[in-house]
Amino acid sequence: MPIPFPPVSQMPDWGPVYIGGDLNTSNLFDAYSRGIFPWPSEPDAPMEWHCPNPRAILFFEDMHVPKSLKREARARRGQYRFSVDEAFAEVISRCREVERGPNNQSWIFQDVIDAYLRLHKRGLAHSVEVWEGDELIGGLYGVTVGNVFTGESMFHRRANASKLAILYLVELLQAQGLNWIDIQVMTPHFERLGAVPISRTWFLRLLTWTQQQSIQLFADQP
Repeated sequence: MPIPFPPVSQMPDWGPVYIGGDLNTSNLFDAYSRGIFPWPSEPDAPMEWHCPNPRAILFFEDMHVPKSLKREARARRGQYRFSVDEAFAEVISRCREVERGPNNQSWIFQDVIDAYLRLHKRGLAHSVEVWEGDELIGGLYGVTVGNVFTGESMFHRRANASKLAILYLVELLQAQGLNWIDIQVMTPHFERLGAVPISRTWFLRLLTWTQQQSIQLFADQP
């Protein structure tokens, strides 16, 4: 049964907009199409769905890459290899291992992993990998629904590897016609890159506009 998400006018600015529902592909597709994403707080608890106000967005034209990161990208050219969707399961598992929050607890519980693996098989979730030889040293994953890329999580095993994955992702999406990504909630790193908070109303209008564009993200990827 579809989740009866409330109208935007009844959504709180922060906290879950709905509690409950299954993490099946249909519900996830519907949620992301509306700008809503799952963000559980406890394992085995009813699922929490969020649509925060304000929303954090990275517009590519406003992106600021620090000189140190540009130097790192040049220095690692030829040493690191970048790929898309070669190791989605490993990327999301590595992201789960990252310590987050005051309790060092990731929100990427096993049911979340299983749900996004199903999305990946449907071509709706993608990963970017950074390799040094045969070793996976960094990466990120996110969801693409309606021409919109929503970033979910990232990890690194070498300094700046996840940041280099972001640069690679932005170049890839720009080449495919996209000019922004949804990062959900502001983080210090994305703020330094030039991400900005925008109102939920503006975000949902941008979401609708982008869904109407003739863009096929990752269409040429395996």
